[in-house]
Amino acid sequence: MYVHICRMDTLWEAYRMARANKGAHGVDGLRFEDIESKGLGKFLQGIREELQNRTYCPQPNRPVEIPKGDGKKTRRLGIPTVKDRVVQGAVWLILEPIFEADFCNNTFGYRPKRNCAEALNRVCEAVNRQGLTEIVDVDLSSYFDNVRHHLLLAQVAKRVNDDKVMWLLKRILKAGGKRGIPQGSPLSPLLANLYMAEVDRVFERAEETTRERNEARIVYTRFSDDIVIAVGKHYRWANLLGHVQRRLMEELNKLEVKINEEKTKVVDLTRGESFSYLGFDCRLVKSRRGRNFLMRTPRLKKRKEVMEKVRKLIQNSGRKTIKALVAEINPILAGWVNYFRTGNSSRTFQFVQMYVEQRVRRFAMRQRLRRGFGWKRWSKQVVYGEWGLFNDYRVRYYSPPVESMFQLLGV
Repeated sequence: MYVHICRMDTLWEAYRMARANKGAHGVDGLRFEDIESKGLGKFLQGIREELQNRTYCPQPNRPVEIPKGDGKKTRRLGIPTVKDRVVQGAVWLILEPIFEADFCNNTFGYRPKRNCAEALNRVCEAVNRQGLTEIVDVDLSSYFDNVRHHLLLAQVAKRVNDDKVMWLLKRILKAGGKRGIPQGSPLSPLLANLYMAEVDRVFERAEETTRERNEARIVYTRFSDDIVIAVGKHYRWANLLGHVQRRLMEELNKLEVKINEEKTKVVDLTRGESFSYLGFDCRLVKSRRGRNFLMRTPRLKKRKEVMEKVRKLIQNSGRKTIKALVAEINPILAGWVNYFRTGNSSRTFQFVQMYVEQRVRRFAMRQRLRRGFGWKRWSKQVVYGEWGLFNDYRVRYYSPPVESMFQLLGV
């Protein structure tokens, strides 16, 4: 297996992926442009020789602090050098297909052809169709920073029987410190999923054990370090919620992973309580036909974040033309709307759209040294047509891929 990591075609592909991500430089200060100016082929050949001779020694990651969503705390990233990114990318290319085949269907983060919409849809199905209204909303505390290396390497060794690969992985992990895996490296997502794989399997078995008439009493969903467990009430399963909480703590204690007490909670949706998951506020409401369903709306904090980005962009726009400003605003709106368009987001979208349109109109009026918003001066056709302001706020409900539909039907 190690020989495939050292192949030139593997290293070329790993470099291409790293280049496409446009990451920042590491502790050595070398950027992609610097490497290419000196000769990319020579650079990759040098990496190959170090790997073959087993003289490769990764450099420490460059620490970067970025603010979290609450604005009070920061998230620590570790940025590897371009050289180390290429090596990690080569390892990822070889190991990812092996472990992806073993991962459970109840986890969705950092996996190919899986996304947040599928994770949210799984939770909605558990509440809407199976009536599981007790929710254990779990947030892990500094998950990436507390991964124990010996436990992670033991998980890798179950599927990888190659001493050279284990040697290389150990070196990569130790370059980031005595414990933890740095957020920002190509290997981190795969290793983070692998570390929690046994917990996923435990609850996959629990779901099958408690299944009755093709309906489970437990539905476990994990996206990275955000876990939601939907539990149903049943006379045959007394105190099932308590059993689920105890078993989860037992498995997390084995991995020495701690729970964030501030964000972790147990809610009963039938009592009007709500929980947040992947940027959405989720609560049980009645439809016009009188049926209960889980409503998902973008969190107020997320709405304020995108509005603040637009406000600052316009505030610092100087003397840009209106079309140049719109060209900078549109990618922000498109990314935000594409993420939240799978839920019950219509009202939030209307609010954000009106806010952005007002800001853009006011900017255009101030360029002309006038007050107001120019409602009579410019029609919506001008704002969204001639100026080209983003206007695709339509909600698109999630539909599972064809393969998943056949699996649900048992075909």
